[in-house]
Amino acid sequence: MIRHLALTGLALLALSGCHSAHAPEDFGPLAEEFVYSTLEFSPVSATAAGYHQRPGKNLDEMLDDFSPEALEAQRRFYYGFRERLGKLNPAGWGAEDRADYGIVLDQIELALLELDHVRSYRHNPTLYVESAGNAMFSPYVLEYAPAPVRMRHITARLEKLPSFLVTARRNLEDSPPIWTQVALDENAGNIELIDHTIRAAVPSSLRGAYGRAAAPALEALRAFGAWLKSDLKPASEDAWRLGPDKYREKFRLVLGTERTPDQVLEAAEADLGAVRARMLELAGPLHRKWFPEHGAHADPNVAIREVLGKIALRHALPETYIDEAKRDLEAARTFVRGRGLLPLPPRQNLQVIETPRFLRGIYAVGGFVPAPALEPRLGAFYWITPIPPEWPAERKESKLREYNYYKLNLLTLHEAVPGHYVQAEYANDIDPSSRRLLRAVFGNTPYIEGWAEYATQTMLDAGYLDNSPELRLTFQKEELRVLANAILDIRLHTRGMTGQQAVALMTGQTFQEIEEATAKLQRAQLSSCQLPAYFVGWRGWLRVRDEFHQFVGDEFDLAEFHHWALDEGAVPLSMLGRLLDAKTAGQ
Repeated sequence: MIRHLALTGLALLALSGCHSAHAPEDFGPLAEEFVYSTLEFSPVSATAAGYHQRPGKNLDEMLDDFSPEALEAQRRFYYGFRERLGKLNPAGWGAEDRADYGIVLDQIELALLELDHVRSYRHNPTLYVESAGNAMFSPYVLEYAPAPVRMRHITARLEKLPSFLVTARRNLEDSPPIWTQVALDENAGNIELIDHTIRAAVPSSLRGAYGRAAAPALEALRAFGAWLKSDLKPASEDAWRLGPDKYREKFRLVLGTERTPDQVLEAAEADLGAVRARMLELAGPLHRKWFPEHGAHADPNVAIREVLGKIALRHALPETYIDEAKRDLEAARTFVRGRGLLPLPPRQNLQVIETPRFLRGIYAVGGFVPAPALEPRLGAFYWITPIPPEWPAERKESKLREYNYYKLNLLTLHEAVPGHYVQAEYANDIDPSSRRLLRAVFGNTPYIEGWAEYATQTMLDAGYLDNSPELRLTFQKEELRVLANAILDIRLHTRGMTGQQAVALMTGQTFQEIEEATAKLQRAQLSSCQLPAYFVGWRGWLRVRDEFHQFVGDEFDLAEFHHWALDEGAVPLSMLGRLLDAKTAGQ
């Protein structure tokens, strides 16, 4: 594989001088050039994607370069590539190549929006902290080479870390307090990762070299933490807000939709009442069963809260939390196979592990990391964020109530099977490889998150956990959370919603625990245009399924639809329907 990638890199050098105005026979070579070039801008991302070598350089030994010269080189590349694409006429291409062309154009615009207008590298210290953490963590957990080789890669990156942090200090002008605080917490996670977790795994023959590299790296990290705490200029409290204009443009590019934030906000707020009405209908029998002495409450919210509170009492302990998620994973696999909802991927490469500490600021609950697109045989990871032992009992209980037996099941369906893991494994088998890599590295977020929500709904509709009304009601609460995600992200970044109002929305209208609401607020302050993807994507998947059903009529088969749709990879949902229609028509 390394040799093949090195040859691909040489081909990129030859391609870079081509400025033909004539459309190629297919878009594959240009898509491949774009992906490999952009991965070379981020060696840390290249390692995660399974791209290890380029001519004369080992990407696994490099850190991302945020120097002004490197950022200007990226800017020139994106403007130049956009100009080249503008000379092409994709009208005569097949549907798949036209889709890839559109994906590349959107990614160019998104990169230029960041470089020219958002400029996170000037204001967000978590960008550097998380890049540094991933630089060490990926070679530690991804077994792309023997452990001693990967430890040498980590050691080489550690040697470059002090210089990397000097660049970070030079670039950062100011930071909103919430970003600085999260960076401090995650920086402490990096120190723990390097000084304890990785150090303990270093082979004895490499400990000397590792220690010599780790000492100045750790000193630089501690100095960076002190600088964040004392010297980085604080921006205004709400400087994390993206603002209406930049948010609108990022929303369009990230979500791959022509619907505006205002339209999505209106739809999400309209759905709140409908979902709450369904919850009341479902909660009624449970309430009469569990609370017969309470009678009918004047405020229906009280009955729903009482039922949800009863459901929440069935939960794991802090020490069994991750083991229960593993148990739920096996149950989900068995159910999918038994009901024939779709063929499961043949690889058995999913690991359930604790979320790395340096990423727990944004992954407060858990997450999923796919196997590298270029090396799908390697591990995929379902992260579960453990409950810190130092938390007070009340805070622990709040988290466990929120992620009770039923919600933990839903989390596993969403993140693993049949959700993110299954989708990513299908995506990692796409041919040709240029298309697989493009749609993996630049996968459409609503497709990815929407599939996870839609797949979970499909499991419940098929009778998962014996049609448990407790599970269904918990899922209705999940749907309220999806709506709240969209509402609070749009309102926080474009309409001045306060943190207090956001928490009130989540705890008051969508029945979330205070611990969950507080973590979600922080996530919205750390990111933008990601939280609405669940709502946009879920509704988009339902729309694509229903339209495809109409298109094929009586020949519609649900498992076949799932198979075909996942075989496309994470394309914008506006493209997915057209690609399926073209596939059905034999085009």
